Parts: sequence; C-alpha cells; structure tokens
Amino acid sequence: MTERISTRGKFKTRQMTIIGMLSAVTIILGATGLGFIPIPPFKTTIMHIPVIIGGIVEGPVVGAFIGLMFGIFSIVQAINTPTPVTFIFLNPIIAILPRMLIGVTSYYVYKLICKKSQGFGVIAGTIVGSFTNTLGVLGLIYIIYINAYANALHISYKAAVNTLLALVLNGFISAGTAVIICLPIIVSLKKLRK
Repeated sequence: MTERISTRGKFKTRQMTIIGMLSAVTIILGATGLGFIPIPPFKTTIMHIPVIIGGIVEGPVVGAFIGLMFGIFSIVQAINTPTPVTFIFLNPIIAILPRMLIGVTSYYVYKLICKKSQGFGVIAGTIVGSFTNTLGVLGLIYIIYINAYANALHISYKAAVNTLLALVLNGFISAGTAVIICLPIIVSLKKLRK
C-alpha cells in the first residue's frame, strides 16, 4: 500500500514514482539521442510523450515537472550536438517553458472532455499537448529569433517563416505519433488506478 501525504503542496508517493519513472524515460530518450529525430535544421522529438502521459495520468504539476526534464535535455542536446541554430535552444524560454506547459494543457483538455468520453479526452489532450510543444517552440522562435534564425541559416526572412510553417506541419506527424503511443498507455494506467 502506498503512503499518502495529505499535506498540501507535497506529492503523493505514487506521483513521485510517476515523476521518477517518466523522468527516467525522458533522460534516456535525451541522453541517448533517441528522443530527437533530425529534420534539418532542427530535430523533431518524441520526448513530449512522457510529459503528456504524466500530465494526463497524474495532473498538471507532475506533467510540468516531467516537462522541465524535457526542457533541460533540450538545452543539453543543443550543447552536445550543435547546429547553426543551437543558440535558440540555449534560451530557457524556448527550451523549457513550452515543454513545461505540455502536461498542463494536456491535463486540462483531458479533464474538460473525459466526462463525455475518456478515449476522446485522451486523444484531445494528447493532440493539444503535442501542439503546445510545436506551436510554443516555433511561435517563440518567431517572436524572439526570426531574424537571427534567418541569418544563421543564410536565408531570407520569408524563407525563415516558410521553414517554421513547414515545421508546424511536421507537428501533425508528431501529434499523430503521440496519440498512437499515448492512448493505450494512458487508458491502461487509468484502468489500473480504479
């Protein structure tokens, strides 16, 4: 039987276990490079999947903690395998903030919809979480670094914008992959909790 900590602001033992396990998955994906799939000039990721699972299964704070690990590994990955746009992912606003919000948005969309259909709630939460990552990162790149991004790649402003828009389209692949992986895992974990 797990010990429950009732003091407000502290995690239950189960939540700490989930944070530990999914953070370990995130660390393995980040440290081995398996969580980053190169699509020049960036690397797309499946590292948002543990964040979505943690957020929907255990809530927004747990999801945010796992997202923090994802963001930290984005910075580590940028340092260890530099690209012409590495400077972008050294900024914690871009590397960490959207990743922490993945689990938060996933959880609240799931909660909003799961009353009608748990499966659809998981699908919607997963898609929103995935696009929180995609649109958060790319939107912040546009707002903060679009000119520096264009200069680093030796392309025009218009080409830089078009590249970011193409990467948004790649977000659909990322979201689809996340749904395929997250749906059975989350539904199974939710059944185990009952």
